[in-house]
Amino acid sequence: MHRRKLLKKAKRLVIKIGSALLSRESGGVNTAFLSKLAREIAELHRQGREVILVSSGAIGAGMTVLKSKERPRTIPAKQALAAIGQPRLMQAYAAVFGRQGLIIAQVLLTAEDIHNRQRYSHARNALSAILKQGAIPIFNENDTVAVEEIQFGDNDVLSAHITNMAEADCLVVLTNVDGLYSRDPRYYPDAVLISKVDKVTREIESMAAAATNHLGTGGMVTKLQAAKMVTGMGEELVIANGRQKRVLPLILSGREIGTIFYPQGDKLGARKRWIAFALRKKGVLLLDAGAGTAVKKQGRSLLPSGILSVEGQFKQGDCVGLKDQAGREFARGLVNYASDEIGRLCGVKTQEIERILGYKSNDEIIHRNDLALLK
Repeated sequence: MHRRKLLKKAKRLVIKIGSALLSRESGGVNTAFLSKLAREIAELHRQGREVILVSSGAIGAGMTVLKSKERPRTIPAKQALAAIGQPRLMQAYAAVFGRQGLIIAQVLLTAEDIHNRQRYSHARNALSAILKQGAIPIFNENDTVAVEEIQFGDNDVLSAHITNMAEADCLVVLTNVDGLYSRDPRYYPDAVLISKVDKVTREIESMAAAATNHLGTGGMVTKLQAAKMVTGMGEELVIANGRQKRVLPLILSGREIGTIFYPQGDKLGARKRWIAFALRKKGVLLLDAGAGTAVKKQGRSLLPSGILSVEGQFKQGDCVGLKDQAGREFARGLVNYASDEIGRLCGVKTQEIERILGYKSNDEIIHRNDLALLK
């Protein structure tokens, strides 16, 4: 589908705002940028679109309060700055968006809220209720308690998870660069802006040299991680410069701004999305050629006869990856048996399960309803 048609039909979108846009060089929250953002989102609301924000900036806001010049290195210091900065960040959002008649709602998540099915469902229900009230949900990681997220997480990846949870039509990542370049434009004047990406290949990944600053944690590498997730769900992602005038309305009118990443195949349903992208993978099953074809091409369940080997330790109900004989992971699914049990069942017929284990709960190692193909 043409870019214009694809983006004009987007009714629910997630917008990720980077720290570099939210923080002034002199310190403090960039209220001028927030005012611009609020005006553009108000315009989208008038068009009948639902908007969800994922906002960085809590640690940067905390640094300003404490007059700190350098981003802290220790986890407790980062947690303290996030706790100090988050209410000030939301206060700024509430004041600026309120002038446009927009109501905001704060939602703080940890990784466990994404990985745990019950908590994930609760978060989805809360998000739905907020949108029904006509409010703007503003998501951020709960950095004050989420140690792992501060060390390894990034709001680019969080925004992809929120796009997944919301079943949104599009993710727009606003940053301080114009999009994905062939080389880092800060150092190479001949760098070329890539206007569209049909698929995130190794060549595309090689263009994304990580770039960090004293306020942000991510670079183009984490944005490509988000792009692979979002396009794998069947949605599109746009990376654009948030400082450009009317950037959001122009993007959603189909104007060639920034870099668009096109969807890979059809949209996944809510449960398949959760299996493919929200769960932590606990192990891997290596399949023979016949089983790989049956799962990939024919929509079949995974039977024990097609499994060559088991990697990792996992329990019944855990998420595992499926690999073909070339070592490519092509699917994820929820197992009906534990890793040690599957190890004993490799290559055997379904009717042999009870004889080998002493019981049989399911014919399938993974039922097709619990399988999600990775695009």
